[in-house]
Amino acid sequence: MRHIFLPDQLLGPNEIKNPGIDRASSAEKFGECIKYALRQDSSFYLFSPDETTSNKLDSAYDSSTRAWALSKKPWDMPESENGHIVELLSENTLLAVMVGHVLSGGQGMMTSYESFFSIVTSQIFQYLKFLSQSSEVSWRGSVPALNLLSTSTCWRQDHNGFSHQSPALISALLSQPTDFANVLFPVDDVASSACFQFMYNSKNVVNLTTFNKTMEPRWIDRKHASFQYNHGASIFGFASDDDPDYIFTSAGDITTREALYALNILREDIPGRRFRFVGINALSYNAVGTTNAKMTQDQFNDYYTYDKPIIANFHGYPDALRTILSNYSDQHRLSVHGFIERGSTTTPFEMLRLNHASRYDLALDIAYRENRQDLVDKYHKILHDNAEHARLTGEDLINMV
Repeated sequence: MRHIFLPDQLLGPNEIKNPGIDRASSAEKFGECIKYALRQDSSFYLFSPDETTSNKLDSAYDSSTRAWALSKKPWDMPESENGHIVELLSENTLLAVMVGHVLSGGQGMMTSYESFFSIVTSQIFQYLKFLSQSSEVSWRGSVPALNLLSTSTCWRQDHNGFSHQSPALISALLSQPTDFANVLFPVDDVASSACFQFMYNSKNVVNLTTFNKTMEPRWIDRKHASFQYNHGASIFGFASDDDPDYIFTSAGDITTREALYALNILREDIPGRRFRFVGINALSYNAVGTTNAKMTQDQFNDYYTYDKPIIANFHGYPDALRTILSNYSDQHRLSVHGFIERGSTTTPFEMLRLNHASRYDLALDIAYRENRQDLVDKYHKILHDNAEHARLTGEDLINMV
C-alpha cells in the first residue's frame, strides 16, 4: 500500500503572521492535492457524480481525463478509456465501484454535495461492518481508507436552497459504535493539505471530510495543521488568553470563522473577560480526535479547563457534538450551536442567523451570562437589521470577510 508525502508548495506556509487575513479555497487545495496524487500513483482514482468542476476540484483534469469508452463530442471535456476521473450521476454506483477498487488495493476518493452523501449511508454502514469483521481474520491484509470528500455544504447553498442542506452523514457516522470511522473538519486550505495526506495514508477506515468551496480565512500554519491529527484539536494561540473565563470551540471552517469573529466582538464589548479558542479538526465515535488518536480526559481538561463554560459552534447537527463533549464534561457547561434545519435560498449570513450559529448568536451566549442587557439588545438589533436588509435586497449588511 503506497503512502504519499506532499511537496512543500502544497503543504502551505511555515508561519502565519496575520491569521485570518489571507483567504483561500479548501476545495481548490484538495483539487491540487488530487492532481498531485494522480501523477504520483497510477492506482489513484477520483469518483464524482458530475460535480468535479462545480466543487472546484477541477485541477484534477491537469493530470488525468474523465473515464469514457463511448463516442466523444467536440464540446466534451477531456475523456479517454484510461481516464482516472470517474463521473457518473449515481452515488450508489460510484461508492460500490470505489469499494471494489479499494479492496483490490487501489487508492481513491469520492466527492459529492454534502446533502447527497446520505444517499449511500446504508452502503457505508455495510462496509464498516466488513471492516469490523475482517479485522478479526488473521489473513486479511490492510486496505487503503475509503475516503469521502463532502463539499457544497448546508452553510453555502446560496442558490440551491433548503433541499441541498443536510449534514446527516456526519451524525450517522458519529452515532455508529465503531472504531473504523473518522469525521474530519479542515479549518482552512493549509489544514486541507494535512487532511489530504492523513486520508491518503490511513488504512482500514472510512474518512469523511467536510469543507466548503468558498474563499475562507487562513488561520494556521502547516506545523499546527499536522499537530492536530495527533490530538484531534488544538488551542489557537492568537485567539486565546491565559486563565480564560470562557472557552469557545468549533468544528468546521465557516463555523470556526464565526466563533473567532465572535471573540473579536466580545473582546471589544467586554474587555475585562478572557477567552480561549479550541479548534476541533477530527471526531470519531464518542470522542474528539481520530480513531487512532482519541482525546483523553486529561487532554480535554488541559484544553477546556475543568469548569469554565464552553460555547461550541458545529458544522453539523448540534446534538452530534453535544453528545461527544458530554463524554468529557458536565452538560451544564455546554452551549452547542449548529445546523438546526432552518434553511432557504438566502444570503450567507442569514443562513447562520436562521440556525443561531452566527458570530452575534455566539456573542449573545456571553452577553446573557454576563447579564449585559445592553449587549443583548445591541446584538439582537444587528441580527434583526441584517434579516430585514437581506429580505429586501438579497444582500447581507454584515461583512463576511
